[in-house]
Amino acid sequence: MEAVDAIVIGAGHNGLVAANLLADAGWSVEVVEATPQAGGAVRSGHVTAPGYLSDLFSSFYPLGYASPVLKALDLREHGLEWTHAPDVFTHLLPDGRAATVSRDLETTMASMERFAAGDGERWRHAYEEWRAVSPQLLEALFRPFPPVRAGLDLARRLRAGGSLRLARRLMLSVRDLGSELFRGEGATLALAGCALHTDLSPEDAGGGVYGWLLAMLGQEVGWPVPVGGAQQITSALVRRLSERGGRITYGTPVTRVLVARGRAMGVRTADGRARRARRAVLADVPAPALYLDLVGARWLPPRVVQDLEFFRWDGATVKVDWAVNGRIPWRNPAAAGSGTVHLGADLNGLTRYAAHLATGEPPPDPFLLMGQMTTADGSRSPAGTESAWAYTHLPHRRHWTADEIAARVARMEAVMEEYAPGFGAMVVGRNVFSPAGLERENPSLVGGALGGGTAAAFQQLFLRPIPGLGRADTPVERLFLASASAHPGGGVHGVPGANAARAALARDRALTGRLYQAAVGAAHRAVYR
Repeated sequence: MEAVDAIVIGAGHNGLVAANLLADAGWSVEVVEATPQAGGAVRSGHVTAPGYLSDLFSSFYPLGYASPVLKALDLREHGLEWTHAPDVFTHLLPDGRAATVSRDLETTMASMERFAAGDGERWRHAYEEWRAVSPQLLEALFRPFPPVRAGLDLARRLRAGGSLRLARRLMLSVRDLGSELFRGEGATLALAGCALHTDLSPEDAGGGVYGWLLAMLGQEVGWPVPVGGAQQITSALVRRLSERGGRITYGTPVTRVLVARGRAMGVRTADGRARRARRAVLADVPAPALYLDLVGARWLPPRVVQDLEFFRWDGATVKVDWAVNGRIPWRNPAAAGSGTVHLGADLNGLTRYAAHLATGEPPPDPFLLMGQMTTADGSRSPAGTESAWAYTHLPHRRHWTADEIAARVARMEAVMEEYAPGFGAMVVGRNVFSPAGLERENPSLVGGALGGGTAAAFQQLFLRPIPGLGRADTPVERLFLASASAHPGGGVHGVPGANAARAALARDRALTGRLYQAAVGAAHRAVYR
């Protein structure tokens, strides 16, 4: 049985980040991928019409652009280039108004001012508050939990009073946060639309931080896209890994993590072959799949198995890609220059939309998150045309009929027609990903869930994926969770992969003294005894 230092299960971006960091440390690494290609949810393809390139899953990358993990990999040296739409995003209201965030602060301020006198300056103030803490906040977000050094730096900067006020802000719903910061609906909707990139409603505690984070990152660095498609992120990671001697095996699902005496020793793949890992196994797969399917209850504390029964997925997703033979004819031209457009609801409409999802009902009036990819990157389709997409959420369930999906797509296109009359006549190609279709393309998108598990506060930080497993370490020695099911969750930033690689390296360095193993073992016994 051929052996390598580390086996990484899954060639999504987190698995590729982990593999690169281990290869940087001199480890021999094999990435074993179930599908025929790398990338997971960071891929592109021509699925609508000739000449139109679509990002199949994720598209805009403020977290990836800001991530110190991806920056440290220096992917520009491996072909990755970023570009921006003229404006970051626009939220279109049913009454015809528009709230636009631009990288140009004065442009954003003018847009917010149209909703309420003084909201332009209030936006500036909110942005200045963000800039004062953003380096420490991002450092805390992008490091293993607990982020001791970043937390101490932030506490020193803010002192006791400021730290308490920030802690309170992080617990607010996006509706409450918006009402405290602004007077008009436009600025609050800018935050709320961003928060609904997750599965949280405008009323959920802790939801405000997501809206604040994405909106302020948009103001600070934009929501950039890779020139030539999302696939360029994956291709840069693959090239970098190859240059360092790592290899990827495609079309080879892992069926079991091989465990002996409580240690991960390697994996077994669907072809019956056993692959040995001398030092570590890292898994870029959802937590339930890793623990229940690949490891099995035999090797887990009973409480882990019980807690996994309460693991909560984020919502299902329907995504439509369109090839449009001209620029989208927006009723309000404010949307024309935005890479991302939020449409279909005002603030109360977003609450009603989320309430339907919470009660297991498809919302009758879908809220759309929509992307204009050629507006952001002119290489995506012929000049004067648009490669576009939109997605909306459904309640999380594993089975949807073809008729239900067709009805949902019809409602989505009706919303587009309402905000851009004549849009339907301009569509020359279409591709639909149902929740099942998303999972078929990427098995980690279980039931069309994009985030690796809910973004709700009860499944974040040290509670992600379940209580007591808030770090990359697992109850199985030498096995590490490297997917979006781990802290800090979904988004293309590479942090779960980096955290898993760092944990594997730390465990390896600590072997002689056994201090690392003893500490992890004691922690697990304390939680699961």
